[in-house]
Amino acid sequence: MGDETHWEGVYQQRATDAVSWYRPHLEQSLAWIQEVAPSTQTHVVDAGGGASTLVDDLLALGFEALTVIDLSTTALQRSQERLADSAQKVDWIAGDVTQPLLEPDSVDLWHDRAVFHFLTEPSDRVHYARQVRAALRPGGHAIVATFAPDGPEKCSGLTVQRYTPQGIADALGAGFTLLQGTTEVHQTPWGSPQAFSYALLRRIAEA
Repeated sequence: MGDETHWEGVYQQRATDAVSWYRPHLEQSLAWIQEVAPSTQTHVVDAGGGASTLVDDLLALGFEALTVIDLSTTALQRSQERLADSAQKVDWIAGDVTQPLLEPDSVDLWHDRAVFHFLTEPSDRVHYARQVRAALRPGGHAIVATFAPDGPEKCSGLTVQRYTPQGIADALGAGFTLLQGTTEVHQTPWGSPQAFSYALLRRIAEA
């Protein structure tokens, strides 16, 4: 999925709203989060959240337990600067989401828009799924969005793995039930369409 140096280079060379995945508001994600979050105390983790505005919108909705993870410290710093004093209400973690970063069963909702599709090596997908299963409490939810089968084959110079919503669930493997799936045509800042798949999953106790 590219290393820290790659993603630092991306954010150091481009403005936040000049990367292809930029979207002023993640409407689909926000709708599902509000649908499944029992309260504003729900612990939401935005994996690969970097400079995304999702955290801004969740703070505006009153959410009080938020964590943002990204490989790029530059991306995290941009969000912190944008949020000013409100950044103190968020836990910021610079790290690799395929590695242990969170306490077991400590997360109510895992959100990932456009990280999982960079994991083209099967071993990386296994490690990612293991970390999501470990961090999510049983009954918690995951929202994972990737490029759809008719979406781009590359992003930021990296090859991606494309999925249907069911394909996302299948790739995550045992421990998850697909509750809803949908697709979305995202418009890049320069007006190019990109097809995305979204999957809403529930973490189940494994036999």
